[in-house]
Amino acid sequence: MKQKTLFIFLLLVTSLHLAGQNKKAYIKHYFSTLAKNKQFNGGVIVAEKGKIIYKSGFGFADFSNKTPNSENIAFPIASLTKTLTATAILQLAQAKKINITDAVIKYLPQFPYPNITLQHLLSHTSGLPAYNAYFDSTRKLHPDTVFTNADFLHGVSTNTRPLIYQPGEKGNYDNINFIVLALVIEKVSGISHNDYIKQHILLPAGMTNTLLVAYKTQYNLPINFPFAYPYLFPHKYSDSVVKAKDVPYIANYWSTYNFSGFGDYVSTLNDLLNYDKAYYNGKLVQQNTIDDAFQPVKLNNGKNNFANFGLGWQIDKDSSFGKVVYHNGNATGLSCILVRNISKHQTIIIFDNIHNNNSQELAFKTLKMLNGIKVPLPKKSLAAEYARVLVNEGAVVARNRLFNLKSDTLHYQLSEDEMNLIGYDFMGGSNNPNPYKFPEEHKYQESLETLKINTELFPDSWNAFDSYGEILLIVGQKETAIKMYKKSVELNPGNTAGQKILEQLLK
Repeated sequence: MKQKTLFIFLLLVTSLHLAGQNKKAYIKHYFSTLAKNKQFNGGVIVAEKGKIIYKSGFGFADFSNKTPNSENIAFPIASLTKTLTATAILQLAQAKKINITDAVIKYLPQFPYPNITLQHLLSHTSGLPAYNAYFDSTRKLHPDTVFTNADFLHGVSTNTRPLIYQPGEKGNYDNINFIVLALVIEKVSGISHNDYIKQHILLPAGMTNTLLVAYKTQYNLPINFPFAYPYLFPHKYSDSVVKAKDVPYIANYWSTYNFSGFGDYVSTLNDLLNYDKAYYNGKLVQQNTIDDAFQPVKLNNGKNNFANFGLGWQIDKDSSFGKVVYHNGNATGLSCILVRNISKHQTIIIFDNIHNNNSQELAFKTLKMLNGIKVPLPKKSLAAEYARVLVNEGAVVARNRLFNLKSDTLHYQLSEDEMNLIGYDFMGGSNNPNPYKFPEEHKYQESLETLKINTELFPDSWNAFDSYGEILLIVGQKETAIKMYKKSVELNPGNTAGQKILEQLLK
């Protein structure tokens, strides 16, 4: 009987061990597939109870000299910086030097909004407009001016703008809140924001490769610095990337606005794991302070704020795996995230130095895999494949490739919306958003081919016919455009914009 019990126990232990190995293997397979599909270029660390169970780097930190990404490569942590600033505020509160519910004017008398508290700033519920509102008029008159934190209080007090809502009434995520918090840290501690972070957070946490690098410098570091530069695809159909620093609009913007406190640190995956460990072992703040920070701040009406922000950290609304807190960071050409499952002591840290807004989705899929839920393997984008072939090999080859691969649903996915966006990207002009002010390109024939084929792929989509009608008008095919708009309105009588265009064409 004892032997049977021992056998069952050993079988159970072996099964659990195999489950752990399978979990690790699947996470590895998932990220390898992503990278193979050109959907991930960065690094990842997954840890459980402080022990790394998976880490890897993919693609290049610097494409020009083929420097590979790794857990030791520094990268801009962007808005993850806000958690450093928030941690500093929590430390000062713990030391009884400030109170989280105090009004900002108690520490910064020049601040022109008497009802905004430190808690409002930490939870993005202050109602402050973006900092551009205070400084853009000066920037237009004096384009060579560089604004720093030293200019901030003077700027907001001499050019005071109305709040977008009363403090605590609503919420909106904005960097300006953490510029103010950085100034509070300096006033209360008597040292610079950077020196405080270095002495009270980086050194205790063992974050030896984390340092402040001003935004304008992050895009142009020395070539020998081991750094993952942010990159961009100029278009959705682009095959190659460009360094964000080589885009004039980006370089000019950050040369003008050099504020700090919200996004100006660079770090490594290993250092961020040390940061995570320091939170767990109490080296940074006490547990009761952490517990307060990881509770969603209530609005004036008693409800949780818009994005479930606590004191500088965001709390996941889904508690299926326990209590999960996180903060992401997005810069032009880069995304990163630190996810902490407090209940199960699980940690996920990811960065990607090509794809904007990529890391958060990947991190929460990884959280599922870490907790035994099998996430479908990523598939290649058939729309992106079609666009690249269209540009490089022409319409006939691209069409054949699209329809040959369409049935391969195991490896490819086809999105109507993505095809539509690519069509507009080819179209260029005012129809296609161009936030980084790239030189205008109009590939009308490619746009025509893409939007036409989208109506064939999705014959019940009113939007596909509406978009095709738009490019037909641009290239002067009015009669065919009328037919497309008629079809669009027939499929969706609520397409009022299409109805108006159709009425004008029929006149």
